[in-house]
Amino acid sequence: WRGKSFIQGGRKVVRDALYMPALVAMRFNPDRKAKYQAMIKAGKPPKVALTALMRKLIELANALIKANRNWVIKEA
Repeated sequence: WRGKSFIQGGRKVVRDALYMPALVAMRFNPDRKAKYQAMIKAGKPPKVALTALMRKLIELANALIKANRNWVIKEA
């Protein structure tokens, strides 16, 4: 296989819904911003790094739902 691959499987509605929150997290959430910058520094393309943030948001949401908790802002 040669060339660039793209995501075509999975739930498109979920991917579409998570794109904008991932962009906001990349810009304003210090933890997510650091993760994004580390991936970019490691040579990952920006879309790949953003997709990783989308996955992190899904993992966070699933953990909160499983524990029946609300998201709380981390105080500095």
